Amino acid sequence: MIIAFFISLTVVSAVVITVRTVHRHLSNTPSVVALIEKWKTYDYPSIYEVSRQILQDRPYDGTVLIYHGYASFYLAVAQTDTSLAQGYLDEAISSMRIALYKAGKQVRPQIEYMLGKAYFYKNTITSYYYADLALKYLTLAKEHGYKADDAAEYRGLCYAALGNYMESIAAFTEALLVRESDSLLLSIAEQYYKAGQATAAKQYLFRIKNESSDDDLVLKSMNLLGTIYIDEKNYDEARREFEGILKKNQNSADAFYGLGVIYEKQGDLVKARAEWRKALRVQVNHSLSLEKMANYK
Repeated sequence: MIIAFFISLTVVSAVVITVRTVHRHLSNTPSVVALIEKWKTYDYPSIYEVSRQILQDRPYDGTVLIYHGYASFYLAVAQTDTSLAQGYLDEAISSMRIALYKAGKQVRPQIEYMLGKAYFYKNTITSYYYADLALKYLTLAKEHGYKADDAAEYRGLCYAALGNYMESIAAFTEALLVRESDSLLLSIAEQYYKAGQATAAKQYLFRIKNESSDDDLVLKSMNLLGTIYIDEKNYDEARREFEGILKKNQNSADAFYGLGVIYEKQGDLVKARAEWRKALRVQVNHSLSLEKMANYK
């Protein structure tokens, strides 16, 4: 959920904030003026290319490094090819780290914020962990007074990736004060569940199930409710949730899996395996169903 959730976050909102601060610290060379004009139209490919050419002659120009780093970041986020996205992110991080070293106090917090976001996205597309670095720079940006509507949400996602559930809940709750959304409510519910506080999780899940207009989030909340009911040995309520999911989406592998777990808990392995096979027919790589089938050969 977390990865799916963080991909949907808006990154373009930072553009306006970004450009204001950078423009106050520019050198008025013709090349930089050209970058300003291209920035106003969000022409990130051109900004990337022009700044790359300038950096060949002036590799430590702080202003150009900022433009190159930011353009590389936005190009990375727009990529569907993971390898290309990773290349852009590496350039973004490298440029911003050098720019950060040279930056004054007014620009530094913004660069820290953007650097934190770059590490966050890198964490989502590589097999290595960068959530700690993302959290480090996002926290520094906050401590240095930088404000952005999505900053608390990003910190919440970082804490979640690091397994710091209560800190994640606190950050997500802070984000709710800026922009309330059903996706944030689901993230909070998931963190409460992982922290062993199922009762608190259910309150958020009930709200999503009963009030949200987002069918996908409703189904996810029903699935987590079903899982909680299984943990509580309330199998009738769990079955009601999973069967309710299948009425809305007859191809839900998670719902078939959940029904299988109910039968497993009740000692009926024949019916349990039948449900897990249904899950695998819908989604051949459903990891939880594969694990169950392997355990009961």
